[in-house]
Amino acid sequence: MPLPREQLLEHLAQLERRYAALEDRAAAHAGGGHDTGETGRMYQELSQLQELVMTYRTYLRLERDAAEAEALLGAKSDRELQELAKDEAATLRRRQAECLSRLESLWQERHQPPEERPLIVEIRAGTGGLEASLFVAELYRMYTKYAAKCGLTVEPMDSHPTEAGGFKELIVAVKGQGAYERFKFESGVHRVQRVPQTEAQGRIHTSTVTVAVLPEPEDVELPAIPAKELQIDVFRSSGPGGQSVNTTDSAVRIRHLPTGLIVTCQDERSQLRNKEKAMRVLRARLLDRLQQAQQAQIASNRRSQVKGGERSEKIRTYNFPDRRITDHRIGLTLHKFEAVLEGNLQELVDPLLAAERSKSLQSSS
Repeated sequence: MPLPREQLLEHLAQLERRYAALEDRAAAHAGGGHDTGETGRMYQELSQLQELVMTYRTYLRLERDAAEAEALLGAKSDRELQELAKDEAATLRRRQAECLSRLESLWQERHQPPEERPLIVEIRAGTGGLEASLFVAELYRMYTKYAAKCGLTVEPMDSHPTEAGGFKELIVAVKGQGAYERFKFESGVHRVQRVPQTEAQGRIHTSTVTVAVLPEPEDVELPAIPAKELQIDVFRSSGPGGQSVNTTDSAVRIRHLPTGLIVTCQDERSQLRNKEKAMRVLRARLLDRLQQAQQAQIASNRRSQVKGGERSEKIRTYNFPDRRITDHRIGLTLHKFEAVLEGNLQELVDPLLAAERSKSLQSSS
């Protein structure tokens, strides 16, 4: 989604400062004797930022030159000089507008997640205990059916089942063309209202499930994680109730020491496969944390703009007694309850996409 102009320029100013700092470091490293891995990552980042930053610097130069030409228009001078200044200012402003359009395109290319990139989808039980864990399983079933209808594949990454047939946590990877576009609106708190089977009085209980959708990072976005920053433990896989379901230490737990993030994976019988999957989840979480940290540096008006994307907010309610689903972000209520739970999620995705495009047009106008 395109950023409003003021926010874009603010981001670009931050990138320009980052680029200038990298230039200084590169000059200091020119003498040699430095860590080659760090140097390689530094030059890689410089290369990635170069076109965007150079275009931004051109934009700033055109802004200065146009302002100087416009200042001449207010000065006392002959008519011929006034006309020259007017033409020059108009030309510079036109070139500046073209430059800004190019910056917007470059920014979109840099921040638009490729549709074919795999996603990590994490579904976790929130408040509500048993009911929440059961709804994790139902959301997983809905997402699996929706992915199949869209020609996407779902790869289980890790799960923590409960004795009642639900899950405390379930992590999957979703792959295929258009995966991000179809799943990006699922991040947030999903609320379920229904009468549990164990409720003798017929009272409606409310529980919640959180969903996080994380595009898997590419190497250019997240440098390699040094081995010294990882604590890797292996243990035997366990099932509902904690009983061991494997005779070998195939389950893997990885702790990222600088951040304290912990990822476990036990779905595979192979320790190597579990480690590989755990690293994929860890890298996706680290990229998400990096992006959130970058957003936290933006002014308070930016935070209000992205308020609807915060995961702490309730985004959707599934009301079983009334057989309705409400998406609170756009005020949409559907009574196609069974159809949505059977994977016809496009009934919700299309209106959300339309609302996103409308907001984008308003922001850029």
